Amino acid sequence: MPFEFEKLKLDGLVLVKPWAFPDDRGFFMETYKKSDFARNGIPEEFVQDNHSKSSKGVLRGLHYQRGAAAQGKLVRCIRGSILDVGVDIREGSPTFGKWLAAELSAENAHMLYLPAGFAHGFLVLSDTAEIVYKCTAEYSSKDDGGVIWNDPDIGIDWGTTAPSLSPKDAALPRLKDAKLK
Repeated sequence: MPFEFEKLKLDGLVLVKPWAFPDDRGFFMETYKKSDFARNGIPEEFVQDNHSKSSKGVLRGLHYQRGAAAQGKLVRCIRGSILDVGVDIREGSPTFGKWLAAELSAENAHMLYLPAGFAHGFLVLSDTAEIVYKCTAEYSSKDDGGVIWNDPDIGIDWGTTAPSLSPKDAALPRLKDAKLK
């Protein structure tokens, strides 16, 4: 198996560490293998891939999709480094409103799996960063939702108080006011 799977403190979140096979020409690694992922608690089918490039200090999120469009995501940073964050927004979950962060970078090649029911966001730590992520459902604008990055009820430690935000992300509601379904 070319991966290590680490189940994290919030139920459903998994840190995936692919094995790289370096030689004098570079390296090779598998970044997804359905059978290995399914054996380790990630049986979902991925139907959409996204690629994002951002500058240092950019914070994107916290985003989610509602209802049948709810997305699980497998996030990987392929250039630079990010602080990747998942927030449990599953109503009735014992960890509702709790968050977890992992540093993902091109250097460590780690990936974070967030199941449907988590809001997702990231902060760029390097001069620039590129992330790619697989989604278990296609994007639906009518089911798009989000939570403000600095919601005091969640209390995420981003390591900054002044990130660069899109106007949309700057206007997101607090979790207690967000439409989750």
